[in-house]
Amino acid sequence: MSLKLEDVKGLGKKIDNLKEAGIDTVEKLANAEVKDLSEIKGIGEASAQKFIDNAKELLGTKPEEEISEPKEAVKTEDEDEKKVKEDLRKLEEKKKLLEGKKVEDGDFVLVKITARTQKGKVFQVSSVEDAKLAGIYDEKKEQQGYYTPEFVIVGKAGFTNEGLTETIKEMDYFQKRSVRIPPTKAFGKRDPQKIERIGIAKFKKLNNGKNPELGQEFAKQTQQGQSQRGTVIRITQGKVVVDYNHPLAGQSIDYNLEIIDRIDNFTDKIDYFMTSKGIPKQNITDFKINYNEADNSIEFIIPKMFMFQNLMYFKFSLAMDLQTHMDIGDVKFIELYEKMPLPEVPSDSIMKKVEEFNKSKEDEESKEKEQVISQEK
Repeated sequence: MSLKLEDVKGLGKKIDNLKEAGIDTVEKLANAEVKDLSEIKGIGEASAQKFIDNAKELLGTKPEEEISEPKEAVKTEDEDEKKVKEDLRKLEEKKKLLEGKKVEDGDFVLVKITARTQKGKVFQVSSVEDAKLAGIYDEKKEQQGYYTPEFVIVGKAGFTNEGLTETIKEMDYFQKRSVRIPPTKAFGKRDPQKIERIGIAKFKKLNNGKNPELGQEFAKQTQQGQSQRGTVIRITQGKVVVDYNHPLAGQSIDYNLEIIDRIDNFTDKIDYFMTSKGIPKQNITDFKINYNEADNSIEFIIPKMFMFQNLMYFKFSLAMDLQTHMDIGDVKFIELYEKMPLPEVPSDSIMKKVEEFNKSKEDEESKEKEQVISQEK
């Protein structure tokens, strides 16, 4: 059976970018250089290394350095194994330290969550295994890092709904708890004023000329210039009924919770803030982060792959979170645009060719003179 790029783990939509760059087989990807891959749109150095490793694993080949230097490879493998064991040991020690201990206000924690509607429909999970058990697994969501524990600061609003914020505040580490959150503290009560009836002609105008479809998402600008999102719930008598309430508004929600870790490391906290703002976990290492302890400021150098995206919300909200919850001072974002080599000016190019032609003629005349002198002798 022949292997295709689609068989390589984690490529996702990057397959099209790779093919455009001429990397259209697993073999070409496995033999590519990290530097070359990272120049392709949407691929950072960390992702490039991961793609190459996954391609090699699929082919069952070993990196060249492993073949040429087996002793060094064994040494690296031993070091990796030691690191894994050391990390596991630290995790066990941390678990023993935290187990049974009550969380405190301001703790940075990871919470494993399974959420169900009143009818028993699971709509949120924290692991791939739970997603598969619930029958809601989606490979694209896994690649986007969707199935992960929730990052929460204990007692602080804005990370979970009000009911969960209050519940987590009363829990112990590694305690499992089931709780039903009422609508008022979950996704709110259904508000009749958030249901709008729009004439079909007006709706089509707001919907890029397209007819309404039952269940479609619809967004419009409010008078305040904000975007209001809703769902088409009914089409009747020349009217389109749009509901701007949250889809789960008016429902009590059942949650299974477990606080599985406390984040103490300074760098890890920053990483979790970044992922909570939409930066994929695998791309965190593409950002260069410099913390200046002297003035308590932090600097983010934006990687090329993100420079042409609209990062206004990301930068503003990340800065606010770091300043509010980590007491950071100034937050700086740097976008580096490297100077591109200028093309030759046409006149300079012509003069260069003229000079080259004159020189070649001089060389020819010189050779001819030498031949004449040689013949005369």
